Amino acid sequence: MDKGIYCLVFSSPGCTAGVGALGEIAFRRGWYIYVGSALGSGGLARLERHIALSHARDKRPKWHVDYLSTDSRFSLRSTVHAVTGERFECRLAGVLAEPGIPGFGCSDCTCPSHLVYRTRNPANEIGSAFRSLALEPVTTTIKNP
Repeated sequence: MDKGIYCLVFSSPGCTAGVGALGEIAFRRGWYIYVGSALGSGGLARLERHIALSHARDKRPKWHVDYLSTDSRFSLRSTVHAVTGERFECRLAGVLAEPGIPGFGCSDCTCPSHLVYRTRNPANEIGSAFRSLALEPVTTTIKNP
């Protein structure tokens, strides 16, 4: 299985949601980009887990992003990934940077956040961010059941 980096793109009407140890977070209406790494043994198959989790909302969350995936107020709209063996997760999060949700998805690094907010669909911005790191983005639109 290929390894790489990915973004999950969610939309939300706005809400307050509990996110594990981070507690209650106020999410504004708009779009949220989660930056993740798929360098582990499962590689980019991790994307299938995220997609399946967003359709099976009765699952128990394990990671910060799982709290969004399992919350009906968040809709996984697309994924963007690139094949790479290099650690680009933090660099991509840095390119997308602000405004970020403090502490989200970055408990294993020193980044301020791996979840950023946008008022509009960030598809073009994400593609540009990948290309700025010499990565070729592959976008998949998610069909919600």
